[in-house]
Amino acid sequence: MSILNARSLVGVFLLCLGACATPPQTRMMLGSPPASLPRHIELTNVPYFAQDAYQCGPASLAMSLNAVGFSVSPEILKPELYLPDRHGSLQVEMLAAARRNGAVAYQLAPELNDVLHEIAAGTPVVVLQNLAFSWYPVWHYAVVIGYDLDRAEIILRSGPEQRQVLPMRTFEYTWARSGYWAMVAMPPGRIPETADATSFIAAVSALEKISGPERVQSTYLAALKRWPGNLSAQIGAGNAAYQLHDLARAETAFRQAAHDHPDSVAAFNNLAQTLSDQARYEEALEAAHRAVNLGGPLAQTAQQTLADIERAMKK
Repeated sequence: MSILNARSLVGVFLLCLGACATPPQTRMMLGSPPASLPRHIELTNVPYFAQDAYQCGPASLAMSLNAVGFSVSPEILKPELYLPDRHGSLQVEMLAAARRNGAVAYQLAPELNDVLHEIAAGTPVVVLQNLAFSWYPVWHYAVVIGYDLDRAEIILRSGPEQRQVLPMRTFEYTWARSGYWAMVAMPPGRIPETADATSFIAAVSALEKISGPERVQSTYLAALKRWPGNLSAQIGAGNAAYQLHDLARAETAFRQAAHDHPDSVAAFNNLAQTLSDQARYEEALEAAHRAVNLGGPLAQTAQQTLADIERAMKK
């Protein structure tokens, strides 16, 4: 009787997957690929860091960050990511570490289509796989750097392999066990190809809490070019300018938000505060009254802003 170790189990599992039926996302992608998607892409300029034992998280994130202009090594990321008790890194820590190093960390929708579109746009994608069984998980982070629709293959930087080529169906089976978890790291000012407005603005806001307004201002402006009139992006751009003491730009952002969203308490409240800071009290009062009259969950904040403006006028 022979005993299989973990590496052998992984090999047996991947071998078995080769004989399995094609999983749903791969089947759909190969059956009717989007016309806008190139047949073959490989991002050969993505750097490669070989991983030590259990260090696939730091290595994968370092590859992703370096590919978009952030100079960081796996050794630097290891203290931020590696959890000795778990022999690995949690997804939430992967996102947080990317933000701590200045990137907008965005979790993709659980769709193979989105992964391939990001690759086609030139952005490597970090994915989480289970390389073994549901009852014997071997969790592993890798970086998708390419695909070939004609060959039905995915290309990865993975562990000790600088260029790992997997059948697309094998990749999907290993990826599906993580709930199709995937992320991209973006430099400020760039937006993932497949991003939706709500999720992306939330990702920018998360970066702002760590890195401050300087890093995110250009990203909010880029978001407004992609999604003109988006209230969250308008408020974010205005708040970033306000924190940077650029009151003219903040006023422009809040005034546009109030124009586009006349029912937004935040837009009128922030406009009122910005005008008051410029000692334009009559205009500030008008905006503050609009905010108070709209009511809602932010009514107390609006009332406080109005009271502050009235006190400032008496001085």
